[in-house]
Amino acid sequence: MAPPLTIGFDADDTLWHNERFYRLTEARFAELLADFADAGHLTERLLQAEKRNLGKYGFGIKGFTLSMIETAVEVTDGRVPAATIRDILDAGREMLDHPVETLPHAKEALEALSGRHRLVLITKGDLFDQERKLAASGLGDYFDAVEIVSDKSCGTYQRIFAAHGDGPDHAMMIGNSLKSDVIPAIEAGAWGVFVPHDLTWSHEHADEPDAAPRFRKIVHLGEIEAVLAEIG
Repeated sequence: MAPPLTIGFDADDTLWHNERFYRLTEARFAELLADFADAGHLTERLLQAEKRNLGKYGFGIKGFTLSMIETAVEVTDGRVPAATIRDILDAGREMLDHPVETLPHAKEALEALSGRHRLVLITKGDLFDQERKLAASGLGDYFDAVEIVSDKSCGTYQRIFAAHGDGPDHAMMIGNSLKSDVIPAIEAGAWGVFVPHDLTWSHEHADEPDAAPRFRKIVHLGEIEAVLAEIG
């Protein structure tokens, strides 16, 4: 198997913190609707709404905010106060303004790999918000290309690694989501490197593809050079 020449990096919760802001907002959402339902029920209903709306709103804060509003209307049988809707909208806006905090070893890993490999940021979500976070992270100059996509599939990686390299056989994808970053990249023919994050959206959970010869798992991005050395 040829060594990777193109390395794709996920963004949210791989290079910088993201899910923590969703969890904090979800807790605030539960407080706002505490008179109508308990937190556990609200979390379940919100997750159902998010999954139901992915095909319409896509991934990201705007879709999450609309799903909170939809859930609030549903659990209150349409009696949700206008002030609560306003508070939900305010919470969504605050998420769009949150500071970007890079994860440990992210900058150092990119510095070490830049120039030696083609680096491509491959992230899904709202275009404006992802562009904002990349600019605020200070990591943009390390990447040879940026791909902001609506979803990540086998076809997505085949297209991107063909456009920005020598195809999936000569590529690697690194990310915290088995479902989006690792498994479809391996299905496309690339290496898939799983770097777990303490907080990962339940929709992104999947079983580790331990039997796949191109699957690797690391504790943090500081270990990626050792993986590259090991696979040749």
